[in-house]
Amino acid sequence: MFFDFLFGKKTPASASTNSPQENSERGAVAPGTHIAYSPELVSELKQEHRQLVECFTQIGVAFNDGDLAETCRHMDNFRGGLLTHLLKENVRFYIYLEHALAGDASSHALVHQFRHEMDGIGKAVIAFLAKYADLAKNPELVKSFAADLQAVGGVLVQRVRNEEENLYPLYLPAY
Repeated sequence: MFFDFLFGKKTPASASTNSPQENSERGAVAPGTHIAYSPELVSELKQEHRQLVECFTQIGVAFNDGDLAETCRHMDNFRGGLLTHLLKENVRFYIYLEHALAGDASSHALVHQFRHEMDGIGKAVIAFLAKYADLAKNPELVKSFAADLQAVGGVLVQRVRNEEENLYPLYLPAY
């Protein structure tokens, strides 16, 4: 059932409640995959972006308030949300698009470039979160945290903007 969620499949009970148009759109899988187009995926990903940015903002607020324990709690929440988002985006979005756009060399290259960059950004953010996981217990980390937080935040905001403006419009049903 969890993998059904990842691959955009519906359970038989929920499939019967959809309109014929929704069922038709859902049936459009990317060539060579079992990953179905999901008309609500982009709005879900955008909502997750807003939640991640809000959570990231809370990290900075807690840190500026001097509450390192709360800063760590927000980083844990952010880590969980980020990993969930990256998994969904990687499986349901990037793989779908790479297969759906295989016949369009320039669009396929753009998607591949975004995906490769996101892998690097994801690893860097996870490394940042791991480095500062014990921030509340290790005062030496406080010295570098603010600058690293600002750098990571800048990269994340730019990435969200680029995905939403340049990449998400490419997500269409494969026919």
